[in-house]
Amino acid sequence: METVIEVKHLTKTYGETVAVNDISFVVARGEIFCIVGPNGAGKTTTVETLMGLRKPDKGAVSVLGLDPQRQRTALAQRVGVQLQEANLPERIKVWEALDMFAAFYGRTIPWEPLLAQWGLAEKRNAFVEKLSGGQKQRLFIALALLNDPEIVFLDEITTGLDPQARRATWDLVRQIRDQGKTVILVTHFMDEAQALADRVAIIDYGRIVALDTPQALIDSLKREHRIVFTTANGFDAQSLIGVNGVVHVSQEGNQVTVSGGDTLLLHLAMALTAQHVMPTDLHVERADLEDVFIAQTGRKIRA
Repeated sequence: METVIEVKHLTKTYGETVAVNDISFVVARGEIFCIVGPNGAGKTTTVETLMGLRKPDKGAVSVLGLDPQRQRTALAQRVGVQLQEANLPERIKVWEALDMFAAFYGRTIPWEPLLAQWGLAEKRNAFVEKLSGGQKQRLFIALALLNDPEIVFLDEITTGLDPQARRATWDLVRQIRDQGKTVILVTHFMDEAQALADRVAIIDYGRIVALDTPQALIDSLKREHRIVFTTANGFDAQSLIGVNGVVHVSQEGNQVTVSGGDTLLLHLAMALTAQHVMPTDLHVERADLEDVFIAQTGRKIRA
C-alpha cells in the first residue's frame, strides 16, 4: 500500500527529558493509525513533529512526500488537525467558526454540508459555549475536514466525554476513514485504540514498545482464555481438573476462575451440566491491548 507518512529514528528532547526516543514507523494511505500510550509518553510530541509544529533533534520525517519543517505551509493545505488543546471563543457561533476557518485555506469544500454530515445542522446558530462535549468534538472534526484533507490528525478527541458520546465519536472517526482519508489518532485509552485502529503503535517513555494490528498484538501474548463464574456453596472447583481444555483452576469462596485453550467454554459447559451445576455471573475474560502494554512494560497504563 502507498506510504503517506514515514518516520525514521525520530528523537526529540527538552533539556534532559527525552520526549521521543529514536522511533521509526510508516503509515499507509487509508488506514486508522493509532498512537496509544499513557499521558506523557511522547504521543503528542510525535504528532506535532509530523505536522511541523516541533523540530526534531534527530531523525527524518516525511508526510505526503513533504518535509514538515521546510514545507510546512504546503503540508498544512493537505492535512486536517484537531489538537488536544483546541479551543474556540465561547461567543462565536457554529457557522461563524466554520466560515472563519474556511478562510485559512486556499481550497475548501462547502461547510454547509459538513453541518448536516456531522449532526450540527440544528446547532448552526448556536454559540460554542452552548454545545455539549460531544457536539464540540463534532465541530472540531468538521473544522479539520474543511480543506478536504488527505490526512486527519485527531489528538485525544474523547477525553472528558461520557460513554455514549465516546462511542458516537468512534463512529465519526470510522466515517472519516471510510471517506478514503488517513487518520492519525492519538489516545491514552487502550479500548479506543483496540476498537478503531487498523494498526496501533504503543508508546511508553518515548519509545515504541509494540506496533502491529490490535489483534496481532493480542495474539502475540498467547494468553489462555479465562472464564469466571459464581456457584452455590459446596462446589469444589478442583472437580474440573482433567476436563478437556482446562489448564488451571482457582477458587475464592464461591467465585471460580478457569483458564485453558480455545475449546474451554464448550467443555466447561458440558462438565458443569454433567454435575448439575448452574453457574451465575459467568463471563469470558479475553486478553486486550491493556494486557499487551503490561506484557511490554511490566505495569498497568498510568493516567
